[in-house]
Parts: sequence; C-alpha cells; structure tokens
Amino acid sequence: MLEDKRLQLAVAQILSAIYEPDFLLCSYGYRPGRGPHDAIRDLTDELFWGKYEFVVEADIKGFLDHLQWPWLMQMLEQRIQDGAFLGLIRKWLRAGILEADGQVIHPQTGTPQGGVVSPGLANVYLHYVLDLWFEHKMRPSDQGRCQLFRFADDLVVGLERNDEAAAFEQALKERRAKFGLELAPDKTQRLRFGRGGGPDNDRFDFLGFEFYWEADRKGRPTVKRRTARKKLHAGIQRRKQWIKSHRHLPVKQWLKKLASKRRGTWNYDGIIGNSRSLAQLR
Repeated sequence: MLEDKRLQLAVAQILSAIYEPDFLLCSYGYRPGRGPHDAIRDLTDELFWGKYEFVVEADIKGFLDHLQWPWLMQMLEQRIQDGAFLGLIRKWLRAGILEADGQVIHPQTGTPQGGVVSPGLANVYLHYVLDLWFEHKMRPSDQGRCQLFRFADDLVVGLERNDEAAAFEQALKERRAKFGLELAPDKTQRLRFGRGGGPDNDRFDFLGFEFYWEADRKGRPTVKRRTARKKLHAGIQRRKQWIKSHRHLPVKQWLKKLASKRRGTWNYDGIIGNSRSLAQLR
C-alpha cells in the first residue's frame, strides 16, 4: 500500500510537470503556488474593478465519483503517448473499493478512492471540460465582459450582461451532461451581483466565504467577504461538541488543543473584512 502511494505521488508529479504549462489562469486548485486564498483575492478584485453585473455560481455534485474514464483517457492521450504510463492510470481507475463489510465494489466511473493521483487527474479532466471550453467557446461569443474562476469542481463566472449569463447557465448544463457530470442544484444559480445592482444584488458562497456588496466607511459600494453562514454555524457546533467531549483532559493540554484548532480557523478565515464572523466564533 505504501509503495502504491509513492508510485501515485510520482505519477501526480509527472502529470503536474506535463500539464502545468497548459493550465489556464482561471484554475486555482491542486496547482503549485496557487491556493484558495489566491482565488478568493483575485475573484474579489475582478468583481470590484470589472464591469460585471451578474454571476453564475456552480458546483459539480460528486465529481470525483462520476468522472468518465473514456473521456479522461482521451484527454490524457492528447499529451501522453507512453503506453505503460497510461496503463498504470487505467489500473488505478479500475481498482476495486473494499467496503467495511468486506465486499469489494468495482466502480465504472470516478478517480481512485483516496488516491494521491486523483486531484491531478481531476484537474486534467476539468481543464478540458470547463477551462478550455470557456476560453475558446464561450468567451469569444460574448459581447460583454466575462471571466471564469475555478477551484477544483467549484466555479464562479462573472458576466456583464444578463442574457449572456442565462446563455452560459444553459450551456453549462449541456456541457456537464455531455461528460456525465451533475450540477448540485442547491449550489448552482444565476444572480445579480454588480456595482449597479444596488438593493437588487444577491449574495453567493465560494470556497467557504460569502461574497456580497456593501457600502464602505465612505459610503462607496465595495465587494466584501465573510465566513459563509452555514460553515460558521457548523463550525460553532463542532467546537461546542469538541469542548464537551474533551473536558476530561488536563487544563493545559485542553487549552493547547483548543488554541491549535482556533489557529487553524484563523489561518484560513482570517481575511480582511471578516472580523465579525471571527468575533462570533471566538
């Protein structure tokens, strides 16, 4: 098992070396030197400074379990001709999953369960399914400004015109159906979000943060972020449960562990403008 993980890590590093020069700037997940905070910062700046008035947000439901093998192999063959290398990936895709009751399930879709190589394969898949499609098909057909931001299977598109936002939303549904994917209905929507929206502006979540327009101290409209409501409330409940279930620990050890958990939350959620959410958690 350990040797297999090491081999998967080596393959993941090779995939990164091959595809990193090809990946577009709109992709932020599972890439060296890029992370969720980069996506959050760039999306905020683009929505604030750009001429966007509408947003389409979407999340692919159970993406890693529904990735289509034939499509993935066709995509990999565009850049890789090594038969042994591709055969190794096929072997991992077809590997059975051992259930708790001892039964072995052989899936027909998806990436290796818990595999180190899975994020890299997923990024290649979405590079072809979403990134290149948006850049070469959707963007040239739009008259207004538009921009895609994607972190793994979570994406946001800013658009200037409502008719083009509606057209993109429909095209996205057709695109995902072609490649066997399903959009999460509770996380997929088209909404008003722009400097000219005023009270009609809506809110949306991306990477654990809620984005919204609000006046700054000088009364000027600005894009702000705070911890998403569901995430904040769930985090508070988890922290309460942890406190209750670990009251038997010595005080010093208990405080040390609690402080470590708090630092983890602050390291991710501690962005400009999110002080009220952090105060509520504290």
